[in-house]
Amino acid sequence: MLPHAPAWGPPRLTHCGASPINSLLGSPLRKPVAVQKIVIDKPYRFVPPHHGTFWPHVLKYYLRWHTRKHYGVESREFFGLERLTASIRAGHGVMLASNHCRPCDPMVLGLMADRIDQPLFVMASWHLFMQSRVHSWVLPRGGVFSIYREGLDREALKCAIDILLRAERPLVVFPEGTVSRTNDRLNHLMEGTAFIARNAARKRAETGPPGKVVIHPVAVRYFFGGHVGRAIDAVLGDIEKRLSWQSQAHKPLTERITKVGIALLTLKEIEYLEVPQTGTLAERLARLVERLLVPVEDEWLKGKREREVTARVKTLRTAILPDLVSGAIDAQERARRWRQLADIYLAQQVSLYSPDYFGDPPTPEQMLETVERFEEDLTDEARVHRPMHAVVEVGEAIDVGPGRERGAAFDPLMVKLRSELEALLERTKRHGPRGATR
Repeated sequence: MLPHAPAWGPPRLTHCGASPINSLLGSPLRKPVAVQKIVIDKPYRFVPPHHGTFWPHVLKYYLRWHTRKHYGVESREFFGLERLTASIRAGHGVMLASNHCRPCDPMVLGLMADRIDQPLFVMASWHLFMQSRVHSWVLPRGGVFSIYREGLDREALKCAIDILLRAERPLVVFPEGTVSRTNDRLNHLMEGTAFIARNAARKRAETGPPGKVVIHPVAVRYFFGGHVGRAIDAVLGDIEKRLSWQSQAHKPLTERITKVGIALLTLKEIEYLEVPQTGTLAERLARLVERLLVPVEDEWLKGKREREVTARVKTLRTAILPDLVSGAIDAQERARRWRQLADIYLAQQVSLYSPDYFGDPPTPEQMLETVERFEEDLTDEARVHRPMHAVVEVGEAIDVGPGRERGAAFDPLMVKLRSELEALLERTKRHGPRGATR
């Protein structure tokens, strides 16, 4: 099995009035870019969704253009829509829980909503509303509302629960909590999904007549319709130049990708662990993650640790960020905390790379995803590769009860959701660009 190589490059962190943190190897591959604002040192304000249907109807034309131009999604297919429409007609509060393999997933689901003539509400990280005035205007009108990932957002939770309680339209959540760039791997699912669904189920059970809340797992998969070698050759060539290598284009493509990934991991090991590490790739990745997280956890959490890296990072951000927002610290301390935020972001990115992601042989999509991640982690943007074909399949409804079984090590609802999502992702492999809706 070939490895999915590790993350590197600048963290996606920008604090207001300061320059982005520079990448490991200096300037980006092509041109300087503004690092996305993932963590923002401004006071949070909840952004509610618009409830009308006019703007979702108008914006569907924008979504078709935008996904084609900026993400290369030239075609799409939808399966299992009858399952979703049955739940809507029954008057259930409907949650759509989707994997999150590409940034355009919410837009593709918006196009799915157009197929059933039913707008959606979507929960999205607050930083997305802060990218530009266009984003802050368009997103709420498309039914999107904010969630503050760096703390407890009671307003967002109440909004999500009320949406399910009223059963006005389906609610979309992405339980992974971050974009994975992996069609074939589902990351840890955040338990806030079950919290929202169960609270809504309890309230619906108390209404007259009582109603139900259901979760539909939704699998999103992308197929690349071009020549993968030609598509990623330029990206690999640019990275190799930054490494001061001669072109490795004479090597088999999978070997070339793996060699670049190992080189980038080694550079990070030298930066944080002083010397290149030994052991399996899984051991090396885990060692780097612990080196990045443990010192920060020891300082801020007295060594307390969540089980999963994404949750560990979220807990640390919640502890570090308040004084940055309030401005209660001096410039030197602000810079130190931004460095810590950069380190824990890198830990999250490293954790998303599975050492055994490549199949035998790897699919074109697995190779493309890996190289896209290399470029995105270096420059904060990935080149558009087209044509991409999106496949979406809606699974059977999962009934949500108002209470959780006591004493269980893992939430049975989340175990069920994960199992169903993984099965759906496996089934979507049979689909391809043929028969696509264009």
